[in-house]
Amino acid sequence: MTTELIDGFLAALPMPAVLVDQTERFIAVNNAAEALLGQGIQGRHFATILRQPSVAAAIEACLHDRESRSARHLSNDGAQDTTFSVTLRYVPGIGAVAGGAVLACFEDITEREQAGQMRRDFVGNVSHELRTPLTALIGFIETLRGPAKEDAAARDRFLTIMEGEASRMNRLVGDLLSLNRVESEERVRPREKVDLTGHLASTLKTLTPVAEARGTTMVLEAPDEPVFVTGDPDQLQQVFTNLVENAVKYGGDQVRVVLTYTERDPAVRAPAARVQVIDNGPGIDAIHLPRLTERFYRADSHRSREMGGTGLGLAIVKHIVNRHRGRLRVESELGQGAVFTVILPE
Repeated sequence: MTTELIDGFLAALPMPAVLVDQTERFIAVNNAAEALLGQGIQGRHFATILRQPSVAAAIEACLHDRESRSARHLSNDGAQDTTFSVTLRYVPGIGAVAGGAVLACFEDITEREQAGQMRRDFVGNVSHELRTPLTALIGFIETLRGPAKEDAAARDRFLTIMEGEASRMNRLVGDLLSLNRVESEERVRPREKVDLTGHLASTLKTLTPVAEARGTTMVLEAPDEPVFVTGDPDQLQQVFTNLVENAVKYGGDQVRVVLTYTERDPAVRAPAARVQVIDNGPGIDAIHLPRLTERFYRADSHRSREMGGTGLGLAIVKHIVNRHRGRLRVESELGQGAVFTVILPE
């Protein structure tokens, strides 16, 4: 097989690929492999480039016994760590004195690895969030069966705490089910026309008792005419309820909800409505902003748990907004309050 033909075959492969012959040097390298491993590597000894022991050992073994091998190659693309699955196959009759060579193909499995880590993190977080109230419930049950069995005051106090812990678990399970439902529907575009003005007014009315209990004033600023978008009314109600309730609980003493409409919003390049939930609270440190919509991420874990938060609310909001082909933006500075903006295409 000619060098031109070998190079042509490697160039046709849709992934980084190299050939290493019995001299243990690269005899062919495609462009994708040069982008991954470096320019000008053809003709060099593979061990000077592929320095990870598992990959080097797999190539040596494949050259020796001609058996298929696999390994993992870890790298970094400048923005993040990357992981490649390396598949090794022996190709007879090519290379130095036609002694055969090893074809090494690099498959990028970074996203698969990240998804696996996200699943593991998710299970770990759920287990932790459920274990805390369960441990408290078990402890109180044991106490009620023992020392506090005949103590009416202690019994009432413990039952009140147990009710709160059970409610916390119920909220968590509810949010998990809601998140699962939203994720399963994320690729299905809603078709119903929704009056945002009416939805926002209903949301503020529903949350009035919560705001009054905290001494917070809520104000809706909206056009005189109804503003309609295509959406899922229940899910949009969930978005607004979550954002306004968070502003009431974690913001200051005033929450403004501002609804505007524009014929062409640059964020979605189409006619769109913007809903801004603005508070005058302590604000959010910039370090937290990129991660606020991650599952179970909390800027203030202790305060969030005290308020009954599950750490899933903003993740649910993000997925709902994505389903509506919209945008979610968060702007905040410490001491300057926060602005949560939802942009929904018409």
